[in-house]
Amino acid sequence: MDLVIRDARVIDGTGGASYRADVALTGGRITAIRREGEPALSGVRTLDAHGLALAPGFIDMHAHSDLALLRDPDHSAKAAQGVTLEVLGQDGLSYAPVDDATLAAVRTAITGWNGGAPGDTTVDFDWRTVGEYLDRLDRGIAVNAAYLVPQGTVRMYAVGWEDRPATDAELTGMKRLVAEGLEQGAVGMSSGLTYTPGMYANGSELAELCRVVAAYDGYYCPHHRSYGAGALAAYQEMVELTREAGCALHLAHATMNFGVNKGRAPELLALLDDALDAGADITLDTYPYTPGCTTLVAVLPSWASEGGPDSVLARLRDQETAERIRHHLEEIGSDGCHGVPVEWDTIEISGVSDPALTDHIGRTVRQSADARGEAAWETARRLLIEDRLGSTILQHVGHEENVRAIMRHRVHTGGSDGILQGLKPHPRAYGTFPHYLGRYARDLGILSLEETVAHLTSRPAARLRLPDRGLVREGYRADLVLFDPETVAAGSTFEEPRTLPVGIPYVLIDGRFVIEEGARTDVLAGRAVRRTARIGS
Repeated sequence: MDLVIRDARVIDGTGGASYRADVALTGGRITAIRREGEPALSGVRTLDAHGLALAPGFIDMHAHSDLALLRDPDHSAKAAQGVTLEVLGQDGLSYAPVDDATLAAVRTAITGWNGGAPGDTTVDFDWRTVGEYLDRLDRGIAVNAAYLVPQGTVRMYAVGWEDRPATDAELTGMKRLVAEGLEQGAVGMSSGLTYTPGMYANGSELAELCRVVAAYDGYYCPHHRSYGAGALAAYQEMVELTREAGCALHLAHATMNFGVNKGRAPELLALLDDALDAGADITLDTYPYTPGCTTLVAVLPSWASEGGPDSVLARLRDQETAERIRHHLEEIGSDGCHGVPVEWDTIEISGVSDPALTDHIGRTVRQSADARGEAAWETARRLLIEDRLGSTILQHVGHEENVRAIMRHRVHTGGSDGILQGLKPHPRAYGTFPHYLGRYARDLGILSLEETVAHLTSRPAARLRLPDRGLVREGYRADLVLFDPETVAAGSTFEEPRTLPVGIPYVLIDGRFVIEEGARTDVLAGRAVRRTARIGS
């Protein structure tokens, strides 16, 4: 045996009761488990767990580390949380498949999520296809990564930024791009249906793409059309669409936000239960916090974003058009702001691309405007122009009772939705998984520790069709985390969001220590995790 972990409290990922055992690892896999009282194991190296909990590595079902994994070999933001696998390509916008023009446009569009704006040379964009991007990850990264084909990027590639139905030829091209991405190893397809240009797709177009996903036994992961005024109708649309297409559905950062949805999580869960009882294949992920996080440009009405980033900036600079945008935002409720009139005192600036604008960070748009003696919209408009749409925001629009109700659900999994850009990112990027374990399991008892681990390990592994991950079981991959149930906690806060967690001294990927005695090693054991056939098929 390469390593024997002695006297661990094994929380195996099934949700069943924990037990004391020694666990042996050989060649990157779990090769033996000996429960308390059984003959001891011996190995080249022994680690005495002293009763620490040993669990499968956590799977982040909604990550925005598409460039961070390439730019930052350390990647302690996730490794230190016990995350051993992230799912990238989220919200319909990422960097493959692309041609040169599409790559330039998408780099500009999601600078606020990932950095990497045109002119940024910290990452060499030497890929164009999904397969080439996964090959790039295979050179060695901090944690494992799976990828979703981003529907918005696909539409950008095939149709452009126009708000119109796709032609038959364009739809055929999009289906081909999705199929190629799945053939090359993507696990499914994502959408961002409050983000342009993906939101310009109608239901029939999305259903056609989902039929392709279903043919490859992948899953559809939509950021659906509204988390606000039209939230329940938007969830229902996704359930019906995937039922029609025969496609598995995974709802991204599933929540009910804004004042109109306070206390309404049970309505969402009843909708999902009805679909599940009728045979639907549905899962969801959430982060254990109330504020959301996105880019400032995302709240604009979709018509203002048609044509791409340069067109947005031109409209913002034009006084008459800018007034139309303000009217939609403040008085009607734009689709980008989920059909709810914007409340500037709930929107906090968390990051900017231009260092000259850092004085906005940590203030709400209203506070920043008051400091400048101007209307909130004028501050937002000027910031968008001067930062070339690269500003990120926290939206303080969530409800704790909704968060707790949804995380208890039988198909719930964990996802950080962690944006790592900006001086003051959302603390979920550094704290989601220990926050589940410490605050919600240990301190509040919303779930038992064993149930919580299952939500973060075996459930997402099942959604990803991974036959040898997500459990502490002989023959499974040695992607493991050792944590102290009594002390584990998120160190990150809204004031200090980049603080690492406590109580997670060891993390292993492929049987190699990524975190050892609480410190990041130089091991890059992560690789691309490609789509596999359905278990038993």
